[in-house]
Amino acid sequence: MKVLLINGSPRANSNTGIALDEMVKIFNENEIETEVVQIGSKSIRGCVACGQCGKLGKCVFDDAVNELAPKFEEADGLVVASPVYYASANATLIALLDRLFFSAKFDKTMKVGASVVCARRGGLSATFDELNKYFTISGMPVASSAYWNSIHGGAAGEAAQDDEGLHTMRQLARNMTFLMKSIALGKEKYGAPEVEPKAFTNFIR
Repeated sequence: MKVLLINGSPRANSNTGIALDEMVKIFNENEIETEVVQIGSKSIRGCVACGQCGKLGKCVFDDAVNELAPKFEEADGLVVASPVYYASANATLIALLDRLFFSAKFDKTMKVGASVVCARRGGLSATFDELNKYFTISGMPVASSAYWNSIHGGAAGEAAQDDEGLHTMRQLARNMTFLMKSIALGKEKYGAPEVEPKAFTNFIR
């Protein structure tokens, strides 16, 4: 099994990275393959609603979004992590997720998702909710932990002192591992859930 971890921090060796490293240790113990991709410092533009991805099968802007799409498709789970900026995720990460989830047309149902957020003090819950919405709109079960998936740290390396935050990351990885394995067994015995054709409506008709 494989988990793709996307680090939205622009800083190498960031506090967000410390949280993901703690998860990777647990995944490795459970023989889950991992790949961590740091995108926070990349130049990634937002979606322009051109609709070309429906024709091309990929985003018209050929950058990290198209590089990550096949990795996402192959993975059994996706972890998205971000530092908190003004009670929100890194804008580069949001631009990537908007385009990745919209342009990658493969079935994401039953891939396990988890969001991880890091801040000096506040804005964690708002960012946590923001990131989870990508999973819940895509039929992806969301992994939980012993607390909201957050860790605290301001200066570089401070997250390593947050014992409760580190515990939360370890438990999140364990729960995510269990969920991915359980879903795999469930698919083997019962098959995947039936997916009805989607009805698209808006508020004027």
